[in-house]
Amino acid sequence: MRSMLAYTTARLLLFVAATGLLYLVGARGLLLLGLALLISGIASYVLLSRQRDRMSGALTARLSGARSRVGEFRSRLDAGTRAEDADDEPSPASEPSPASEPSPASEPSPASVPGPADRDSPA
Repeated sequence: MRSMLAYTTARLLLFVAATGLLYLVGARGLLLLGLALLISGIASYVLLSRQRDRMSGALTARLSGARSRVGEFRSRLDAGTRAEDADDEPSPASEPSPASEPSPASEPSPASVPGPADRDSPA
């Protein structure tokens, strides 16, 4: 974070310096801002390469740390899901006995249940 702040501050200072010099030369308005942006961009590319390298290294390290934390979080989520799934599976002792199941004879047979064609026909 500190390297990013230093790089951004240096870029802004270069822009302000270029704007001041161009104003003294006589540039005004949109021409002043356009030339200042162009000159400060070229100057920062040349003069701030070390700061830019430090900033990109710091960002890369920060992103790789975040990626490792995301991977760690995903593995914890997967472990919790597996544990929850194992808790949800019924144990053999809790399964209903065959005597408590309804017998097929108590259910109506398919022939005794009227079908859609039987309902629409006049009685």
